[in-house]
Amino acid sequence: MNILFVMYDQLRHDYLSCAGHPHLQTPNFDRVAAMGVRFSNAYVQSPVCGSSRMSFYTGRYVSSHGAQWNGFPLRVGEQTLGDHLRREGMDCWLIGKTHMKADAEGMQRLGLSPDTTIGARQAECGFDTWIRDDGLWGEGPDGFYDEKRSPYNEYLKSKGYPSDNPWADFANAGVGDDGSVASGWMFANADKPANIREEDSETPWLTQRTMEFIAQAKAPWCAHVSYIKPHWPYIVPAPYHDLYGPNNVPQAQRHPAERDDPHPVYGAYMEGPIAQSFQRDEVREKVIPAYMGLIKQCDDQLGVLLDFLEESGRLNETMIVLTSDHGDYLGDHWMGEKDLFHEPSVKIPLIIFDPRGRADASRGTTCDALVESIDVAATFVEAAGGTVPDHIIEGRSLQPWLDGKKPPWREFVISEYDYSATPQCVKLGLEPRDARLFMVFDGRFKLMHAEGGFRPMLFDLQSDPHEFHDLAKGNDHQAEIDRLYDHLAKWGRRLAQRVTRSEDDIKAMRGRSARKGILPFLYDGSEVPEELTARYRVPAPRKIGSK
Repeated sequence: MNILFVMYDQLRHDYLSCAGHPHLQTPNFDRVAAMGVRFSNAYVQSPVCGSSRMSFYTGRYVSSHGAQWNGFPLRVGEQTLGDHLRREGMDCWLIGKTHMKADAEGMQRLGLSPDTTIGARQAECGFDTWIRDDGLWGEGPDGFYDEKRSPYNEYLKSKGYPSDNPWADFANAGVGDDGSVASGWMFANADKPANIREEDSETPWLTQRTMEFIAQAKAPWCAHVSYIKPHWPYIVPAPYHDLYGPNNVPQAQRHPAERDDPHPVYGAYMEGPIAQSFQRDEVREKVIPAYMGLIKQCDDQLGVLLDFLEESGRLNETMIVLTSDHGDYLGDHWMGEKDLFHEPSVKIPLIIFDPRGRADASRGTTCDALVESIDVAATFVEAAGGTVPDHIIEGRSLQPWLDGKKPPWREFVISEYDYSATPQCVKLGLEPRDARLFMVFDGRFKLMHAEGGFRPMLFDLQSDPHEFHDLAKGNDHQAEIDRLYDHLAKWGRRLAQRVTRSEDDIKAMRGRSARKGILPFLYDGSEVPEELTARYRVPAPRKIGSK
């Protein structure tokens, strides 16, 4: 079996028709959901691109793998999907984005050159690379945001787009009334069509690269197809730019109570420029229709990919996983982007189709178990025929749920957020080591703990499903706070760093030294089996020099 691991950047869990969106129809996401299982309570291990993806790829919590924010390198030697799957005879390829920052210092220390196979894999998060493009080719006074060469930009140049950076001038920009570039960086331009042929835009481009890979690939393979959209800049080519309008924009899920004596960290984010922008109705009325158009284009291109798999006879031999690295507030909770632990930010879509007959009992179902993004890596290892190395991978395989079973399962999910590199850390006067947040959610109550001496936040999603009322402002819910802190403490005591010896390894080690003659603390040898002391119960050799 092959694995098609598809990730969309910044796709909200509820912006799919199979998840109940009132206006956005996504028949191809729905098509996969009808063939497989939609996990309705899936959470990322960090609501920011880089650290979330590193958890997907390692199967480990953020504080275990250490790449806690965008641009924080994943340390050399951290095992990833590629390492685990290759042991089972499955290749592991990247097509698109990773947000991986290589541990260049560590590679240099160990003498690993990026132009070798092992060095390249260390620099690319364990993947072999079919094509990598992280999709943010911003350009300013100090040059490009991403200093690598953009394959997508080179493609656009080959198609005749007259620019040194057609990503910025065409794919992510419209045309102003005066004929100037109307950059997608400006929300005012979000309702304009991107100045590019639709078939040349980012999402179709990556779909074509994916089909090229699949056409030549030798099974079994895992292909991580990582789309750049619907991540900002929020601008989309025709005909997707005007499929939706202000009448399709839902009312923002926010409440005045959230701004009344907010938690200091939450308050700092609500006062930031991103949140301030999304608090404006005119921004939401332009951005959200463009965001929906980007998702609709993603759905159409998913249909192209599914049809290709079906027509080529590969659909019945390919596990398909659809997910996202985090959500998007879009003005809910007075916020924009991601960063904190409200559902629009930390909860993600997760749909899995397993073509094997063993999964027939679960087809077209929804599973409401508490799922973490690190479960994906464990699922892939089991799907490839391996045993999950649970001393390394901290997630749990979802295969039992795919098989229609109800296994013993976790009581709570965890997410972490390191905001040490942000203006909010500076505004709050924190040292970087104290700018850390933790979420523990048991399916009803959600606790956010903040280092730095702050109080927690607490929400009851049963009585307050939109998370408007922070129960930790009062004194009536201390028992729930204490209970969730007990969960967080239990998680904090997990065994995360003993990755070189499994439980079975340790059991097998017991008694080995005795069988190799290491027998300390004996009185006369009768304490152990006779065979262990046989080597030492022999006639004494002559002394050196004696006759």
